Amino acid sequence: MMKFLNGLLRFRRGAWEMLASILIALGVVMLMQPFLLTLYTYSFIVTLVGTVMFIIVSHFPE
Repeated sequence: MMKFLNGLLRFRRGAWEMLASILIALGVVMLMQPFLLTLYTYSFIVTLVGTVMFIIVSHFPE
């Protein structure tokens, strides 16, 4: 856990890509759940933010 937080603070690619991937997966889960309309409403935004974030952090140093 500490290594992950250290990677985020030092802007390393691995930790930020993992966070972006989690956002993308969270957005897809929010899109497919049938219970809360609020989650469905924000699912596209969460997926979009995760995707753009992944594109940006893929240029970070290892």
